[in-house]
Amino acid sequence: MKVMIRGNESIAYAFKLARVQVVPAYPITPSTLVPEKISEFIANGEMKAEFVPVESEHSALSAAIGASAKGVRVGTATASQGLALMHEILFIASGMRLPIVMGIGNRALSAPINIWCDHQDMMSQRDAGWMQFYAESNQEGLDLGVMAFKIAEDERVLLPAMVGIDAFVLTHTVEPVELPEQKEVDDFLGEFVPHYVTLDPEKPATLGSFGFPEHYMEFKYGQWIAMERAKKVIDEVFSKFEEKFGRKYAKVTPEFTEDADILLVTMGSMTSTTREFVKRMRENGKKVGLVKLTVFRPFPKEELKEILKNAKVVAVLERNISFGFGGAVYAEISSALSSLKEKPKIVDFIIGLGGRDITFKSLEAALRIAERAMKEEVDEINWIDVNKEAVLKAEGLL
Repeated sequence: MKVMIRGNESIAYAFKLARVQVVPAYPITPSTLVPEKISEFIANGEMKAEFVPVESEHSALSAAIGASAKGVRVGTATASQGLALMHEILFIASGMRLPIVMGIGNRALSAPINIWCDHQDMMSQRDAGWMQFYAESNQEGLDLGVMAFKIAEDERVLLPAMVGIDAFVLTHTVEPVELPEQKEVDDFLGEFVPHYVTLDPEKPATLGSFGFPEHYMEFKYGQWIAMERAKKVIDEVFSKFEEKFGRKYAKVTPEFTEDADILLVTMGSMTSTTREFVKRMRENGKKVGLVKLTVFRPFPKEELKEILKNAKVVAVLERNISFGFGGAVYAEISSALSSLKEKPKIVDFIIGLGGRDITFKSLEAALRIAERAMKEEVDEINWIDVNKEAVLKAEGLL
């Protein structure tokens, strides 16, 4: 059945279809509609689950950990400062190997206060041991939300997962979404069966207990192995999803890349704009291609290496900044390609921070720099659509 829903609702429907049993949540723009919609489902008798309103995002994830440790399927949602407030607890969830799924309304971090889209919130948590998926559309928000449970709950993985949907561009925008039948999702996911000791008053156990130096590294090594194994599990789940529902997913999706000199790498909703831009450039005779990154953790370095190796320039378009270096995706791709004998030039573009529009004009500016990079040295890190003169004056440099 096709419905017209907002991106936040796509996450809520994913939780409903997955038969999530406990949803602890605290409201924060732009993800508030996720728990609102779920509470509506529960109140109407459409969803059999326990909704737990709490006093903060820190408490929301703490409650999620308690519920997951009891052995039930758990989901929650947050954004930006809320995700930042969870920072301490994110490591506990992954360290305890709890397959919680969290929808993130990707939003800028303050200061200054900003409620619009960028990826800084999730990127700032990239080392917390959570898998990270980025949706291009509301349909992808729903599909990735469902698949995240199957991947996270696989006994080879047992790690939590974040599904990012861009603030307002997706969270509050209405798009047509294909809702699968409940029975089909039940067949696809199956019942959640915990693969570890669960909390039970009749059989007391200690979870997440004290780790001495002689044990701690082994726990971290186990998490590392699980994240590496997740790469294969993600491929398997994506393939099974396509067989069941007909929609194809991949960790990395190349488009118009066969003869491309310049490849534009994107994540999230900017991919749609960039795809149309690339089509326009191809019509104008420019050898430009698109590489869409859906999975950031685990980082798909082998797939990227194979796709990017023959390009002359890799232009990374990203909605985040790691101060003192560049964008996080740029750093990861640079590392992934470091073993190649002949590497393409990698140029980073910081774009669309704080919800700034990414337009054809923005992409044209990036492409001009990428084209120059084929002939001469250019700056590695480039800020697009920034009033540099005003900033330089404010910083006393002009």
